[in-house]
Amino acid sequence: MSTQPTVRPGSGADRWFGIKTQIHSKLVNSLTPEQLRMLNREGVREQIGNVVERMVKDEQIPMTTAERERVIEEVLDEVFGLGPLEQLLKDPSVSDIMVNGFDSIYVERGGRVVETNIRFKDHAHVRMILDRIVSNIGRRIDDSSPIVDARLADGSRVCAVIPPLSLIGPVMSIRRFGKKLLSTDDLLKLETMTPGMLDFLSGCVEARLNVVVSGGSGSGKTTMLNTLSRYIPEEERVITIEDTAELQMQQSHVVRLETRPMNIEGAGAITQRDLVINALRMRPDRIIIGECRGGEALDMMQAMNTGHDGSMTTCHANSSRDAFSRLETMVMMASANIPDRVIRQMLVSAVNIVVHCARLQDGTRRITSIAEVREVEDDSVLIDEIFVLERTGVNQRGRVVGKFRATGHKPKVLSRLKAYGVHLSPSIFQEEMALKE
Repeated sequence: MSTQPTVRPGSGADRWFGIKTQIHSKLVNSLTPEQLRMLNREGVREQIGNVVERMVKDEQIPMTTAERERVIEEVLDEVFGLGPLEQLLKDPSVSDIMVNGFDSIYVERGGRVVETNIRFKDHAHVRMILDRIVSNIGRRIDDSSPIVDARLADGSRVCAVIPPLSLIGPVMSIRRFGKKLLSTDDLLKLETMTPGMLDFLSGCVEARLNVVVSGGSGSGKTTMLNTLSRYIPEEERVITIEDTAELQMQQSHVVRLETRPMNIEGAGAITQRDLVINALRMRPDRIIIGECRGGEALDMMQAMNTGHDGSMTTCHANSSRDAFSRLETMVMMASANIPDRVIRQMLVSAVNIVVHCARLQDGTRRITSIAEVREVEDDSVLIDEIFVLERTGVNQRGRVVGKFRATGHKPKVLSRLKAYGVHLSPSIFQEEMALKE
């Protein structure tokens, strides 16, 4: 029999958690180990309903029909899903879920972060759900490995940290990816960029220019990389390399590689750098790295300089110029023996275009700069912006006011585009478009 305390009529979240805990416990105690292994969601619904009916009768718990259905669904989520997080994962408007301890859960909707009234029972409850997530993909999280990157069945990315690194109990962040891929028409309607900017970027991909997409967390870098990848010809062989698989390539000839953390003995780790080196032996037409954050920048640069034109990656940065500086620093991390000037020259030869994305204060995500990497002059790298977003303020509704504007700079890569049969209208380099208010 269950050792859970009897729940008497009361109010508040504690009562609700107590009811669910009793039902969950009685359900488990009423099933044999063989039945537990054969559980399926629909098959167990009737058993949970019977347990609820008995509890309502025996314990005289006041509960409406709607409340009974709710408790059945939540117990099913506890048995088969991610507990309290399930209702958030079913909400298509939620793009980020942030668990700051068991009693503080925030979400991002429409670019705005808001607190929810959802919570876990305690720290152990969070840890149980977290263990369920990481065990499904063969990873682990414990005192010896208190940080983990994982992914859910729907492709959502999970980053979790547990004590002793976290001082408020287990915490996790879930980055959602919409089931429906945003089309280029969607991005234009959302004013992520202008038609001229899209024409230029699509031409750059078709002409096999090397592109770096930069921006902060949640600025839309991965979405932009997915968008640009649509313009890769179908006949080309693409190899993607990521820490946690997020890219959603549209081509059929795609090889997807993912890093592997070290095992419990502290060995067996496979890094992005290892995968980049191996990818060069797999006859790729293009290599796409989900994010450069370390020594793999050197190998990516070497790949771009040795016949794998049209490769792409992302990196965290504050601006297009900062993105180039960060790549320079990452290459230095991989090899301290290469002179600074040589690194800059190699990067200028490797990287053609830098696209910078940002999440603005009104929650919208936009391209704020498209820049061309030109040359090294007096130990400085010359980077010319081709398109920019000029922000002039915020209106009464909190919307950012400003306009997209072409700087008038004619990029030197236009000759490369023409060689690949891409002819752009000169008018796009005089384009201006005000943001809708």
